[in-house]
Order: sequence, then structure tokens, then C-alpha cells
Amino acid sequence: MATQLKPEILLSTLNSRYPHCSFGLRYLYAQLAENQAKTAILEFTINQDINRIAETILEINPTILGLGIYIWNARESLELVRLIKQLAPEICICLGGPEVSHEYNNQEIVQLADFLFVGEADEAFSRFVKEFQFNTKTRPNCSKIIHSPLPELKKLKLPYEYYTDEDLAHRILYVEASRGCPFKCEYCLSSLDEKVREFPLFSFLAELKKLTDRGARTFKFVDRTFNLKMSTCIAILDFFEPFAQSLSQPISLHFEMIPDRLPEEVKTRILKFPRGSIQFEVGIQTWNPEVADRVQRKQSYDKIIDNMRYLTTQTGVHIHADIIAGLPGEDLASFKKGFNAIAQLNTHEIQVGILKRLRGTPISSHTKEFQMIYQTEAPYRVLQTSLLSFSEIQKIDRFSRYWDRIANSGKFKTLMGLLREKSADLFSTFWSLTEFLDARHETAHSISLESLLESLYFFSQNIGIADEDNLRWIQEDYCAGPPKHDLPRFLKRHNTSLKEGDSESDNKRQRQRLSRQNKHHQT
Repeated sequence: MATQLKPEILLSTLNSRYPHCSFGLRYLYAQLAENQAKTAILEFTINQDINRIAETILEINPTILGLGIYIWNARESLELVRLIKQLAPEICICLGGPEVSHEYNNQEIVQLADFLFVGEADEAFSRFVKEFQFNTKTRPNCSKIIHSPLPELKKLKLPYEYYTDEDLAHRILYVEASRGCPFKCEYCLSSLDEKVREFPLFSFLAELKKLTDRGARTFKFVDRTFNLKMSTCIAILDFFEPFAQSLSQPISLHFEMIPDRLPEEVKTRILKFPRGSIQFEVGIQTWNPEVADRVQRKQSYDKIIDNMRYLTTQTGVHIHADIIAGLPGEDLASFKKGFNAIAQLNTHEIQVGILKRLRGTPISSHTKEFQMIYQTEAPYRVLQTSLLSFSEIQKIDRFSRYWDRIANSGKFKTLMGLLREKSADLFSTFWSLTEFLDARHETAHSISLESLLESLYFFSQNIGIADEDNLRWIQEDYCAGPPKHDLPRFLKRHNTSLKEGDSESDNKRQRQRLSRQNKHHQT
């Protein structure tokens, strides 16, 4: 984006990680027309030092600073705004984003800022900038709280040309064919949407064509319900299908989908894509029909089972399924049943989340009846309910972290297969593993691979997995990554057949087995 060295308007946010570039800032930039020349986008991450971020912004010294506020950056953004207002109170700070679009009256960050744009601010911010007198730094004569009416999507300038070459090479490209959601799930901000609105399909596909012409091959659709309107869904799959067979530049597509809606037209098309090129994020959330009905989650479990079995057995689609712990009226036994039901569908990933009371969502209507206690600061996770204790929710959180590292990572496929064979109740087995790991390690965050392997080895021994199977999963899973020239050191300490004193011929045979295993995985 061509901008002056010292822009008068700076659009910024703190992303959760570097690859997650800000879609919203690029939409704001796209609508600025003649004011783009005095505007720059500057993105940071929540892991950067706030003082350093403030220093960078103050060196630019913009007249207007627009900040995108989300649940993942709320705490850091507040710290940043406090600091800027202390050091340069003359900078006009404008806030926007879902975290400050609801229940904003008592938010400190809103009180510190100069203006707040509530809702989809694509056009409202552009109008504000046009009325701003930069020569005198005179601000528009308007209320501090600016409510943004829903823009007509056909009138919005699409932002895709403002993805840089660096974005295309190193970051996730967010795209959207529609905004809004037809469902009213009470834990989700999309439940507040008035309707689903679509971008003109021809214009949207034309922008995708420009991106693919520039070499873009990784796309994440932020549509809440990609497979809601079949004609649009089919047109998008047909657009990407010619890229599907490319070996030099494989395509990667990520969609959020309704799990009980998979017509034959879609089934036929996804068969044309190679394994792993499409990922479906499937929000199942609960397997308890009573709980689902309570939070307005409408879904057919029979159709979910049929569709997931088809996708996992007949296609190369990667399935990421979501389940939420802490929903009103769900206890640990019910959650366990739901987790096991999803595990039996053989989805590639199961994302175990903890319920969050997002600002403005109707989930708060159940607080009194089910004694829901939430964090008072972002991310507002539930801490306790009438049916789940604080300790149980904490343990589910650690379960989730271990599950991500061991199961979702795909790095322990052989071990996970053995755990599945050992018990039909995978949740209980992994719950026991969580307790075992808790007893051996102080934190779930920073366990070294060697320490994790050793703990998993002892756990698998404790639950009766045979020694030869233990050696097999360690060889296959440990050696599946970069080439290794020996087994983990702890095996030589704990397995008498592999001690340092073994003969050189035994050690040589062991290295040869590892070498063969490495070659097998690399091919």
C-alpha cells in the first residue's frame, strides 16, 4: 500500500499471531478513497512489548489512530491506549471491533478513547475521516459513540488488492462471500445478526481470480455458514477446482460449515479435491439435545453422523470439530458422552473449548438458573456452573491443551490408535492421562518433547500397553518428524534391553531400525 512516510491516519490492531493479518483494517482502508494517501496499516501481535508498540506509534505521531479491539487483544489494547493517552493525549483514538461494540458504557478503554464505532464501521469511519479537518486537527461535531448502520455489501469496495506480497507469501488470507448467520446460538455474537447478506458473487469471484493470479493458494473463509446457500457454495468450489490438482502450488481452503447440511452437489465437488486441501470447521458444540435446545443450537444428530462418516471415509477433507464445555445444564458425564460421540466419528481434530460469555450474547440469560460464574476480564471464560465445579473446568482446560499437543497435532498417531484400541471410552482414558501428566509436570505449556515422551511411555505401560507396542509407537511417532539417529535417552535408562551397556551390534541394529523408519515416513 502506497502511503506517505508519516501518515496522518494509522490503522492498527494487535493480532494473536503474525500469520493472522487483520481483515477489518483492510476493509476500512479500502473505503477511504482519496484519504488512502494519508493512511497506513500497521499491525502488531499480542506477544510484542506494549512499550515498544507505543514507541513505534508515537514515532509516527498520527492525527488519527484507529484500533481494532477483539477478545484476544482486549487487555493489551487497554494497556496501549492508557500509555498513548498519557504520552500523547492529542492523538485522536478511534475504536472499533466486536469487543467494544457491546456493553461498552463501563469499559475503561472506551472511556479513554475519543470515539467508538459500534458495528460494521466500513462506511461510517470513512465518513468520519472525510469530515475531519486535518489542517486544523478539528474533529467532526458528532457523538463519541458512533453507531454504524449495516452497509450495503454491493456498495463496499472489496479489500483484497490490499493484501501485500508478504501477506500472500506468509500469512492467512481471509475472504468472505457473505456476512451474518441465520442461527441464534446464544453463546455466539452472530446470534445478534439481523440477517445473512451476500456480496455480489461475480465481483467476489473476480477478486479471488486476482489473488490466485498473484499466486495466492491459502484462503480462510470467514462466512459463518459457508454451505448455507448451495448455489454460492457450489460456485466457489467450482472456481477453485482447477487449482486442486496442482502439485507445484497446492490449494488450501478453510470453511466453516453446518454439519447436518451436505447435499449431493457438494459431495460430488469435494471429491475432486486432493486429500488435505479442504478443511471443514464443524461446530457441533454439544451432543446433548436438551442443552442444544436451551442455547438455540438447532441440528440433526443423525445427519451429522451420516455426513461426518461420509467425509472421513469417502473424501480427503480434513475435519475440525468443535465442542464446548460449560454450557448451561451440561455436566461432566454429558460432556464426556458428547466428546466420545465425536471421537467415534473419526474427525481429524477435536477442538475442546471452554464457554465464554462474549459481550452482548444472550447466553447471560442462563446465569442465575445455572449459577454461571465467568471471568470478569477477557476472555470471559466460565469458571463454574451448578453442574461443573471450578476444579472440573480447570481440568477440562488442561485436557484440551494436552489433547491439542498429543492428538490434534497429528504427531502421535500410533499412540492415539493404541489408546483408542485400549478403551471404547476415549474421554476417560485421556482424562486419566491428563491427571497423570498433571502429577508429573507443573504446567501443560512448556513440557519438552523428551519429557512428554517419557511420561506418555510410562502412562501407556500403566494401562497395559505391551512393551513391543510401546517401542513401536515411540519409533513411529518420534521418528515421523525430522530424522533422528537414536531413540529417546530415557528408553535406555528405563528399558533394560536398550541400556547404554548393550552391545555395539544391538545399538547398530537399533539405529538401522530407526533409519528404515525415517525413510518410511519421509516417503
